[in-house]
Amino acid sequence: MAANKAKRTSAPGWRYILLSLVLVSLPISIIVKVAYLQILPNHEFGVDFLKHQGEIRSVRNIEIPAPRGAILDRYGKPLAISTPVIDIVGNPQKIKSADYRRLSKALNISEKELQDRLTLYKEKSFIYLARHLSDADAEAILDLEVEGLYRETQYKRYYPAGEVTAQLIGITDYQDAGQEGLELAFNAWLKGERGTRKVVQDVKSRVINNLSLVKPSKPGNDLELSIDLRIQYAAYTELKKAVKQHKAQGGSIVILDVLTGEILAMANQPSFNPNNRESLNQMALRNRAITDLIEPGSTVKPFTMLAALESGQYQLESLIDTSPGYLKVEYKTFVDPVNYGELDLRGVLSKSSQVGTTKIALNLDAHEMRDVFSRVGFGEYLGSGFPGESMGMLPSYRDWHPVTQATFAFGYGLSASPLQLARAYGVLANNGLKKDIKLLLDEGETNVSRVFSSDLSKTVNNMLESVVSESGTGKNAMIPHYRVAGKTATLHKVKAGGGYDENKYVSAFAGFSPASNPRVVTVVIIDEPSEGKYFGGLVAAPIFSKVTERALQLLRISPDKQSSSWVNHENLEEQGKSS
Repeated sequence: MAANKAKRTSAPGWRYILLSLVLVSLPISIIVKVAYLQILPNHEFGVDFLKHQGEIRSVRNIEIPAPRGAILDRYGKPLAISTPVIDIVGNPQKIKSADYRRLSKALNISEKELQDRLTLYKEKSFIYLARHLSDADAEAILDLEVEGLYRETQYKRYYPAGEVTAQLIGITDYQDAGQEGLELAFNAWLKGERGTRKVVQDVKSRVINNLSLVKPSKPGNDLELSIDLRIQYAAYTELKKAVKQHKAQGGSIVILDVLTGEILAMANQPSFNPNNRESLNQMALRNRAITDLIEPGSTVKPFTMLAALESGQYQLESLIDTSPGYLKVEYKTFVDPVNYGELDLRGVLSKSSQVGTTKIALNLDAHEMRDVFSRVGFGEYLGSGFPGESMGMLPSYRDWHPVTQATFAFGYGLSASPLQLARAYGVLANNGLKKDIKLLLDEGETNVSRVFSSDLSKTVNNMLESVVSESGTGKNAMIPHYRVAGKTATLHKVKAGGGYDENKYVSAFAGFSPASNPRVVTVVIIDEPSEGKYFGGLVAAPIFSKVTERALQLLRISPDKQSSSWVNHENLEEQGKSS
């Protein structure tokens, strides 16, 4: 019986062996299956499949941002540069509501505002949460370890000269594309080409390995301007001071190099800080020197004198009887501040006699007089390439009425930008040679054409020197040790409904120095001064003196005047109410 019991309890050897084989084969099968999946490429769920699944979760093609080209002055000083900044990007589908409070505090916005934005874009996988942050500020947000946040490197435009060159240089938008000024005009030249690289990212979208360069980025091209930042600062500083002093609506200054036609400075008021646009006034974006038009008034009288001399009817010594100090033409009476009596052409210009100018103009052929204005560039585009450049208006009547002809002769009924007026004076300064205006450095050959004889131009220039003398209306434009030629203007502003406002003015001065061998043309426009003084000789001429003197010093132009006479700009006296 005991033998039978032993027989029942002992397991057969073959069962033991079979069980052992099954237990051993299970891990071997698993190992074989795993190896099969990871080694054999053609299997449906093999190595290629697993590798692809891993890559789509961690390998990305990301953009390589490209900086815009720098904008530089003529000596290489930066006027606009691109600096790297960080954008914080979020995936609304991944950001949890539990993280709203922490994240909103780091972003410096309310929790409700953050929730509203994420809800609005809940179907999107990409939304900007913060733009243009410093590296430290971006890391402070990312250190919260909120799921669905990551960083992108971009470039932000920075303007070292700030408001001094604001309207000229312009601005870019958040995508670093040009929006105003030269940034817009030369956007295609300045903008770079983004590249692409393949990287491995972790769950926080941080790059942990660079795999390959797909396409290299290409920085934008630099833009070299003819602007001299030293002169630009001087022009802007004096303009801003004068606009504040006279409580004016605004103003512009243009300074040209006579020899090259290059723009050395172009400043405007009011201006703005392009590095901080929180309270940006849209009106301050205008580059008034190029886009705004004025009736140039008495600043164009030299061209009327040029037309008179060119006609052969007048000589420098020709006498004009301006008695009794007024002249009625049809329905309009032209008045001088005093009865100047007999004046030669030099006297008519230096005293800015409306009566004398009117008598001369009415003796000239109106079409020939207009042709003189046309030859110096009024009524035509300058080709600066600047957005919004105005060509002005030069009337072309078949029949000129006497009043129209007379007012045209002293700058009413036509319009020009300050830059056009500067180019016209550049023709006088170049002794009758007309040159292209340049805003870029090394633009190539300058187109030059002779539009007046050298002798006639020199005669008119000599007459303009008498304006800037102790007895002329422009005495306050005098510069110590330098001879100056120029012309004042005091213009009534046009009313919105037509006609002229008797109580609103534009003060202007246009001229050049040294008069013996001109190197710098300067035009000053002050819009609507309202602190008592408004004559061009009181408001604009002193600015011309200070700015042009500084420009001549910076350019190291030798003095051409032996006298050391000095104009006291704190005690200015107008030498006549005409201008």
